[in-house]
Amino acid sequence: MILLDKVSLEFRDGGPRGLRDRLAGWLGRPVDPAAGVLHALDDVSLRIERGERVGIVGLNGAGKTTLLKTMCGIYAPTSGRALADGEIACLFELATGFEMEASGWENITTRALLLGMTPAEIREKRQAIADFAGLGSALDRQVKKYSMGMVLRLAFAVSTAIDVDILLLDEIVAAGDQRFQERAQRRLDEMVAGASLLVLVSHNMETIHRFCSRTVWLERGRVRLDGPTDAVIAAYQASA
Repeated sequence: MILLDKVSLEFRDGGPRGLRDRLAGWLGRPVDPAAGVLHALDDVSLRIERGERVGIVGLNGAGKTTLLKTMCGIYAPTSGRALADGEIACLFELATGFEMEASGWENITTRALLLGMTPAEIREKRQAIADFAGLGSALDRQVKKYSMGMVLRLAFAVSTAIDVDILLLDEIVAAGDQRFQERAQRRLDEMVAGASLLVLVSHNMETIHRFCSRTVWLERGRVRLDGPTDAVIAAYQASA
């Protein structure tokens, strides 16, 4: 289950407002409450239950990715509550946590630990992750020598090797050649089917229709409409 209760999130000069204010306070500097504040989320309340498949739509800058990051705890709300009950997999910014000076094998271990796998799970899944990425002997090399496509393939292979209750997706990941993309799509389909709860951000309305029975339309950080996917998408497209 995911619960957002009157959640608001503010940024100042590109950073979370709370952190900047605390730093200013420690340095004894006054804080101007109106200076450079972006209201990324504004009084958002959502309850998503086990078994639901929920799409998030909206224009660029509407707050969609920020909403996902708040759901999984990357951002703490400026006000309100954000709660999640269950193991969460966040499939966005896949290469976060990779050490460019380390080898592919070492990064499999590091990324898997960051995703919450135990050392025993990593030992069990390490070879399967490597096989799925299909990078062969390149795993012995430093990641800084990889192409971006290779980095994304490795990141996708590790990130989708975990068993989760809650799956948060920001667009459908496309990395590598056609054959890898087909394997990646099958893996995503399996994860979606196995997850107890899905939240999917996408600009592709066909994708939202395919996976989601409920859709939330975000506009300027606020929920403009929340309901059955067909009705919300029709209203969203009519407003364009």
